[in-house]
Amino acid sequence: MIAPAGSVDLIAEALLANGLVLRGGFNFAPGEAPPTGSSGAPAAAVLLVGQAGAAPWLHFLRWREQQPQAIANPLDTWSREVIGAVAETFGARAVSPSDKPYLPFQQWAMRAEGLRPSPLGILMHPQYGLWHAYRGALLFDDELPVQAAEAAPHLCDTCVEKPCLKSCPVDAYSAQGFAYQSCLVHMRGVNGEPCRSGGCLDRNACPYGTAYRYPLEVQAFHMASFAAAAD
Repeated sequence: MIAPAGSVDLIAEALLANGLVLRGGFNFAPGEAPPTGSSGAPAAAVLLVGQAGAAPWLHFLRWREQQPQAIANPLDTWSREVIGAVAETFGARAVSPSDKPYLPFQQWAMRAEGLRPSPLGILMHPQYGLWHAYRGALLFDDELPVQAAEAAPHLCDTCVEKPCLKSCPVDAYSAQGFAYQSCLVHMRGVNGEPCRSGGCLDRNACPYGTAYRYPLEVQAFHMASFAAAAD
């Protein structure tokens, strides 16, 4: 959890102005090999930035209205702009989950919030369920008054029925992992309309965090982005 501190609180306020939230953070331990901070030296601390539910959506739509219609990866671009501006204000380096080479965002998130993956691979949050995301991170040259969270309750452990593994028409999720190609082919096909318009059926079948479930237009936006992805 993030400990109370003036600078961290101000960062949280700046992000909240666009519907984003701090999702925890930690100081890198001696002997780790973290990415570089704003100075080019190895970072000392990281804060995870993300969302709970669809809070950023209206902020994103207002920004989108001012952008070229054909802009690529608009949500990623918006996230980079918002988080980048906060990074510049507070002397941090902003990084994104889509940066290459990829950074270990899921491992950072598990360490920062004490979460574990659901059967769908999305980290299960005790409050938000599967309806949350990580949009970026802030890397700092100096340590911050933060500490990684203790392990959070993992709701999947007590979920006997596992409806998230029984709702997909092509069984895209299983103990063997995510059948990416099967999902993509179905999504693009004539029978994929329920998924394209209503979101992933497996994700929606999860009984937890339903108060934070993304509205249909948000789910359709994400599914359209996935359907348009390269094979």
